[in-house]
Amino acid sequence: MNCGFRMLVIISLLLPGMVFAETETAIPTLQRIDLTHHWAGYFSLAVMVIAYITAMFEEATELRKSKPMLLAAGLVWFAIVLSYQQHGGDQLAVAAFKSNLQTYMELFLFIMVSMTYLNAMEDMHIFNALKIWLVGKHLSYRQLFWLTGLLVFFISSVVNGLTAGLLMGAVVVAVGKNSPRFVSLACINIIVATNAGGSFSPLGGISTLFVWQHGMLGFIEFFKLFIPCLVNFSIPALIMHFSVPKDKPDIEVEQITLQRGAKRVIFLFGLTISLAVLFDMKLHLPAAAGMMAGLSLLQFFYFYLHRINKLNSHKESEFSLFFDRGTLNTSESEITRLDIFDKVGRLEWDTLLFFYGAMMGIGGLGYIGYLDAISQVLYGQLSPTFANILIGLSSAFVDNGTLMFAVLTMHPDIPQGQWLLLTLTLGVGGSLLAIGSAPGIGLLGQAKGQYTFSSHMKWCPAILLGYFASIGVHFLVNAQSF
Repeated sequence: MNCGFRMLVIISLLLPGMVFAETETAIPTLQRIDLTHHWAGYFSLAVMVIAYITAMFEEATELRKSKPMLLAAGLVWFAIVLSYQQHGGDQLAVAAFKSNLQTYMELFLFIMVSMTYLNAMEDMHIFNALKIWLVGKHLSYRQLFWLTGLLVFFISSVVNGLTAGLLMGAVVVAVGKNSPRFVSLACINIIVATNAGGSFSPLGGISTLFVWQHGMLGFIEFFKLFIPCLVNFSIPALIMHFSVPKDKPDIEVEQITLQRGAKRVIFLFGLTISLAVLFDMKLHLPAAAGMMAGLSLLQFFYFYLHRINKLNSHKESEFSLFFDRGTLNTSESEITRLDIFDKVGRLEWDTLLFFYGAMMGIGGLGYIGYLDAISQVLYGQLSPTFANILIGLSSAFVDNGTLMFAVLTMHPDIPQGQWLLLTLTLGVGGSLLAIGSAPGIGLLGQAKGQYTFSSHMKWCPAILLGYFASIGVHFLVNAQSF
């Protein structure tokens, strides 16, 4: 009995090694299959095209863009894995899926923390305070035109473009209620400035995050694009300047009080960004790890505010001669407001899920072999410069984050200067059309009737001039990167 037990233990110890050895000998026999001319390839390509077209017409169909993309991603990988199973094994396909999933999760965690902080700052009236401060300056339309543009240019380097654009959009709509012309021009200026500002920082948008996350450019290297991006913003602004009204708006100034802890939340957000950079540059860990560490700081700070407010509520109810019902209710609502998961729940989930579908779907098309074929045409038959300029122009019609992930999946062998050029063109190319970027779409709704698709198209030549001027300046100031 004892001998049999020992034999069982020996077999159980040897069995994993035997299974592992069999797996090790089996995996090398598996090879990646070219599915570009297979039913799975044609099916996946058709599914992704249909899904993306459906997502583009979200406003007309009233179907959220995440739904078709999520379904498409599931169908694409279902077809891929099924095809591999028919050819004898699905290990390689499953490993490819997990690799794409890991890439998405790093991006998701980074954006989740960033948006949570932004929601916290919004609840503490930080953005409203900035808006009222600008309105209260009693500046002329031309001064506000430049001030809002410059502010959003720098704000968008650390805050997502839609939030930054809508913040400054609220300012120009408030001060320009009697001047539709000013609102229209200021909105165009804000869109160009937002997209330009988000292109010289790895924190400025999805496309720059992708490049940083994949290690194509280091954190500091992005700032080589500062001057080209400034040129991209300045040239259209200078041309539009002479069409902006000269007079001053007549507006009433409101009063607003920052919530307790507002300044400390701003400090914690800056500290969190610093942790993300430190984790990436010094520890060689994903930037998302630093962001998650920063999220814990916000959680502890909210816990502190919650305890302080709860303590104050007890003191008020204990020592007041007359029970002030209104004060207690205010305190209770404040405690409810200090819930970190409320901020997480208000994330742009539709956008985050859309990018899951887009990344996984494009990753699937890349694994099938389609992106390699496109890469051979773009970066093989065409020059990398021409290819990057064309891709940047196409971002006026197609989401720049999706395009950047597609190029990264192609793995083109291009120098650092070309990666910088691609980052620049994809970042600022969306300014060419009102629907080419999230800030543009947001301002179409915010300044409805004053800023329109046609009013943006009127200034498209000026924006295009800025686009090519920024490319020329990039080649001039970053010549050593090529």
